[in-house]
Amino acid sequence: MSLKLEELLEVMEREAKKRNAPVFTLKGFLNDPFQHLIFAVLSSRTRDEVTVKAGKKLFSKANTPEKLAKMDVKEIEELIEGVGFYRVKAKNLKKLAEILVKDYNSNVPLSLEELTKLPGVGRKTANIVLSASNIPTIAVDTHVHRISNRLGLVKTTKPEETEEQLKKIFPKELWNRVNQAFVGFGQTVCKPVKPLCNECPIDWCPRIGLSF
Repeated sequence: MSLKLEELLEVMEREAKKRNAPVFTLKGFLNDPFQHLIFAVLSSRTRDEVTVKAGKKLFSKANTPEKLAKMDVKEIEELIEGVGFYRVKAKNLKKLAEILVKDYNSNVPLSLEELTKLPGVGRKTANIVLSASNIPTIAVDTHVHRISNRLGLVKTTKPEETEEQLKKIFPKELWNRVNQAFVGFGQTVCKPVKPLCNECPIDWCPRIGLSF
């Protein structure tokens, strides 16, 4: 079973990379846990291409907690304008950076409990940071939740339930590949609206005849 699941991830990764999925083009400017954290905060309720643009602009001015903590909220707003709830996020990002500088010696705490204490950081965001730091976990966003249910891997209504079920299905050594593979596949093939079902290589998908 684990071999089939690994093959599923490989198919998703191959299709996503072939189609230049945004999630696979981030490594060039996401270089440490801090940048992964900021990018994950920005990405909430925001289209991927908008997040990438805002993230690049922000990191060109502030790629460390110290630099971000010294910025005015207004300046942060101007750099990230376009992402969802950008004014709220700007305030949270400044507070977050100040906390990292003051309480964590400018390091990002790599535990779910500590991460979720930071302003604007929920379970999904925390799991993205942990996964990017090679700590085994599965970050469930809308792509992961949607595709897991479409494929029939789970039957859940909440992301937290999906995370719990996927951790039972996938062996631990594959956990950190799940988010990127599913997100990339969701960005390019298994889209929220008008998915490319006739181009999908997953021939056992039960979506045909179903409504999602």
